[in-house]
Amino acid sequence: MNRLLITLGASLIFLGLAWSWVKRLPLFRLPGDIVIDRPGFKFFFPITTMLLISAVISIIAWAVRR
Repeated sequence: MNRLLITLGASLIFLGLAWSWVKRLPLFRLPGDIVIDRPGFKFFFPITTMLLISAVISIIAWAVRR
């Protein structure tokens, strides 16, 4: 558990330091992400992005457990 928390913390620090480059990735604008933009109202639900991130995290967790 300690190793997992240290790895997670280090990953978050790295992501925070690299945020200017991460923002340029085409995540959150993938086909399948729902965007409703009306005057005075904006709704954004990134279904495809969440599925992609979930798959990547699952593969990483599976590889760490092996």
